[in-house]
This record gives sequence, structure tokens and C-alpha cells, in this order.
Amino acid sequence: MSTATQAMTLKEQLLEKFETELPSLFGEAALRRSAAQQFEATGFPTRKWEDYKYINPDAVLKKGFGTRIAAFRDITAEDVAELSPVKDAYVFVIINGHFVPDLSFSGELPDGLTVESIADAVVSDPAAKAHYAELADSAADPFIAINTALADSGLFMHIAQDSVIERPVHFLHIATNEVSAFLQPRHLVVAETNAQAILIETFESIGPVRSFTNVLAEVVVADNAKLDHYRLQTENEAGHLLSTVQAHVSANALYNTYTFTTGGAFVRNNLNVEIAGEHAEAHLYGLYLPSGNSVVDNHTLVDHQVPNCMSNELYKGVMYDHSQAVFNGKIYVQRDAQKTNAFQNNKNILLSDDASINTKPQLEIYADDVKCSHGTSTGRMDEEALFYLRTRGIGEDNARKLLVNAFAEEVVNAVPHEELRNYIDTLIARRMGTV
Repeated sequence: MSTATQAMTLKEQLLEKFETELPSLFGEAALRRSAAQQFEATGFPTRKWEDYKYINPDAVLKKGFGTRIAAFRDITAEDVAELSPVKDAYVFVIINGHFVPDLSFSGELPDGLTVESIADAVVSDPAAKAHYAELADSAADPFIAINTALADSGLFMHIAQDSVIERPVHFLHIATNEVSAFLQPRHLVVAETNAQAILIETFESIGPVRSFTNVLAEVVVADNAKLDHYRLQTENEAGHLLSTVQAHVSANALYNTYTFTTGGAFVRNNLNVEIAGEHAEAHLYGLYLPSGNSVVDNHTLVDHQVPNCMSNELYKGVMYDHSQAVFNGKIYVQRDAQKTNAFQNNKNILLSDDASINTKPQLEIYADDVKCSHGTSTGRMDEEALFYLRTRGIGEDNARKLLVNAFAEEVVNAVPHEELRNYIDTLIARRMGTV
């Protein structure tokens, strides 16, 4: 990296890269230009932004992140197999933000399922062209804006009408970059009418990684469709991740999303769900176990736009060491969304005097015939339960692990896929030091 480049801020580097690479990027140049101008006007958010008041991504990104990506480390098929949470899945590999076909599933996909490079799909696939950048508003967040301006790789997953895909599809993100790079993959998932599928996204690190991944996924769940969407975030202590999901759920559709965070120095999850068709449902589950000096921030918005719909949200956190966590969840019920049922709960355990949690559940209701509730609780380990276990001959350390595991299981047990549920149990056990 030249001295001149080092002197530039990351914002300046990204805008310069945009001007240089725009002619080679896929999609509409006007859309990208508008997003770049939006980002130029705002820059990265700071604590002065209400949605980022408890964390400061601008300060994180001043730690020397740039636009250069080092050559890929040697990732093998054996590495991919080892990092797969379920054996029987269609695996597609993204290394340092770029789709790598040579390491991805190369056989014949079942009828009704398409997974391909988003750069190709936006040019040639009618469904991709119809939905790309439809949900993600560049004016809503600077990370959406810069991803829209500069994303050059990612995946398009399409489940055709009436198709039921039994095997999970796995997007495996691997960070291997040893320079401090800012990575920006982009995904689009469309489940057509009456379609059913399972999508697993995992975020892993191999080697001494120092990266910031700004990943954006737009998810369309059409009438009567069902999509189970998992995100497993296990990057190493130098990995930084900002994951944004913009989901649209249509009439009689079901969208289940599960977010498990057990690694990473800095993790921010923006999960925004529009419930846009009558009798639609969305269920949001999250479990986070930060340790060391790591930061995990879950920011959710469920927007009820029409009557007779339901959402349910359960997030739990266990904080170790000097870690910091944030939960900011909002249920928004619009004026026409009568007979809405919407529930939200956030529970946390602090295992250290130095750990902290900022939790802010919110209801904003403009309809009058609804059933909505929210709640939050934060506390220490249950000393009576701990004492009870110790009187039964269980050591204090093992007793604490048993109680943490019992606390987490309410979220884990919501996972219907047995093999994946067992894998998540292993991740939790690894975090607690029992495997």
C-alpha cells in the first residue's frame, strides 16, 4: 500500500475505488452512482446516530482497514467439508467476499433450485433483475449504500414456484485476508409462491485474519412460501462482521430466521423484516455469547404492514470477560395492521463484572386491535440454582456451564434441523470450554 493510500481515509479509498471500478461492475450504473453519492454525503455512522448509539463502527473502521485484498490462502475441499455444519447440503463458498465456483457444489441441483453468481444473475435472470436492490434502501444505512455502490460478488438463490428443496443450501463465507480489508459480498434469495427451502450462512476465519465483512442479503418470501434462514457467526478474534438482512414476507408465508454468534471481535446484525401479506408469520431467534473484548450488536425491526399477521422474537445473550452486547429490537405496527400478534423477548446473563449489555426493546403501534408485548431481563447467574447443583456434588465450574447451557437451549431447541441443532450445541460447548 502506497504512502498516499495510507493517508486516505477508508471512505475516500472506497469512493476512489468506486470511480475506478464502476465500468466493470454488474447492474445499473445509475443505481450504483446514487448509492455512492448517498454514502459520500453521510460517511460511516458514529455514536451520534441513534441506531448506532451504543457502538461506534466509524472508530472500528479507522483501525487501518483498506480496499486491498490479499491473494487467497490455499483453501481445499477438505477445509470446506470440515467447516460445513451439515453433511448433506449444497455448499457454495465465498472467500474474502468473492464467490469461488471451484470449491462450491458442482453437481446437478434439484429441479426448482438455482444458485449462481449474482453478477451473472442480475444480467440474465428475470427474477434477479426484478428483485435486486428492491428491498435494500441506500438512504436507510451507509453500509447498505456502500455495498450497493461497490458489491462485485455474491450469490443469487432462486426457489421456483411449488418447489420443495429438502437439502439445505449452505453459503460458506471464509475470511483469509491477512491485510485489513473491507469486504462486501451481496446476496439475493427469492422463494417463489408455495416454495420451501433452508438456507444456512456461516462466517468462518482461517489464519491470522484482519478483515471487515459488510455482507448484505435481500430475501423475498412469496405467497405461501416457507424459508428457514440460519446465520452462524464464528470468526476469530480479529474478524469484523456487519450483516444486513432485508426480508419481505408475503401472504400466508413463513420466514424463520436464526442468528448464532460465538466469535468475532465486532459483530453487528441488522435484521429488517417487512410483513407485507395477510396471515404471514415471521419468527426471529438469536443467541450471542461474546467473550474477551468482543462486541455483538443485534438490531432488529419487524414492520407489520397488513392485518392478521404474527411475529415472535426471542434473543438471548451470555456475556463473558470484558465483552459488550447490544440488543435493539423494534416492532412497528402500521395503522392498517389490525389483529396483529407480535411478541418480543430479550434475556441476558452477565458472567463477569466487566461485561455489559445495552438492551432496548421497542413497540410502535398505530393500530388499535392488536396483541403485542415486549420484555427484557438481565442478571447474574442464578445463585440458588448454582448452590443446588453444587450440593449434588457438581463442581462450581461445571455447574455454571450446565446453567449456561440450559439458558441457551430455549433458543437452540427452536432449530428443527437435528444435525444443525447438534452442531450449534457443539459451538456453544466450545465457547464454554467443554470440548
